[in-house]
Amino acid sequence: MSAPDGTEAVTYASAGVDTEAGDKAVELMKDAVRATHGPRVLGGVGGFAGMYDAAFLRRYRHPVLATSTDGVGTKVAIAQAMDVHDTIGFDLVGMVVDDIVVVGAEPLFMTDYIATGRVVPERIADIVRGIAAACAQTGTALVGGETAEHPGLLAHDEYDVAGAATGVVEADAVLGPDRVREGDVVLAMGSSGLHSNGYSLVRRVVSVAGWALDREVPELGRALGLELLEPTRLYTRPCLALARDEGARVHAYSHVTGGGLAANLARVLPTGLLADVERGSWAVPPVFELIRGLGRVAWRDLEATLNLGVGMVAVVGAEGVDAALARLRADGVPAWVLGSVRGDDGVQGPDLVRGTKGVHAGAVHLHGSYRTG
Repeated sequence: MSAPDGTEAVTYASAGVDTEAGDKAVELMKDAVRATHGPRVLGGVGGFAGMYDAAFLRRYRHPVLATSTDGVGTKVAIAQAMDVHDTIGFDLVGMVVDDIVVVGAEPLFMTDYIATGRVVPERIADIVRGIAAACAQTGTALVGGETAEHPGLLAHDEYDVAGAATGVVEADAVLGPDRVREGDVVLAMGSSGLHSNGYSLVRRVVSVAGWALDREVPELGRALGLELLEPTRLYTRPCLALARDEGARVHAYSHVTGGGLAANLARVLPTGLLADVERGSWAVPPVFELIRGLGRVAWRDLEATLNLGVGMVAVVGAEGVDAALARLRADGVPAWVLGSVRGDDGVQGPDLVRGTKGVHAGAVHLHGSYRTG
């Protein structure tokens, strides 16, 4: 088709947007999305807005809604390089939904957003299938989403993902700093690997070292790229079950994401209290030691960036330690005693983290050295 002056007319397709590809992607993913829907989800797939029947909230004495939004970060660059897209959804759900769980809230529903330079239906469907599978594992309905094609802004095979979720908790069951007391015990829950934070550092180390993603790494037992794509462990259901267990005496959770263990734990401690954390209470998994050695990264930089094997932390009353550890382990979550809470005596030094991420809160004092191997 030509314009009146004989030049070729510009169409949406010639500008780089393929609406038919978007429609095909929806067809490929819709069964996986529907599988996360229960009777509370109204309207099905494809509406302008996702709808969720909130009538059940009348059963709550004082319902409080909790919401969170996040993305996966530069881990998507590894997925793109490996051409593996069905696991990144677990990272997205982990980053979003488990932030809600920290306050004791049960996740209800989630929406996702994918921006890409070109819609490849099979790739978009793989991403959303992963999100849906993770939502199903956490009991979260995937009620809607958007795939946006941005030619000229993103390269053809580039994409980014983000999501938001909403949950609910009784007002008198909200977990957090207000519940933490001197004498409480800090429990660690093992991570599945790098999870979804610090990948700018990781990718830089790998690039400088000149390692290919398909390189087999004996200490990892698989190719480097597969290790870097290991999905984030989802703590949702084990943490919710633990919070409901009166014998476990859960007072607070901390999701160990960007900033590392100490910075995130400090956020859920009240001003005036300090958590002593023993670095030697667990063996740092091989992938972290590999990154440290390959890039000659200082331990202080590593612990301020990566989770080092601890993906979630619970602060519990001393009398609940045994019950909490038993329940977590029965749910398949590696767990151990990480440290304890005491009064903040004003200690200073490089091993002390206080007042992180703009939160006027407690402090964390790291002790000892990390164990590897």
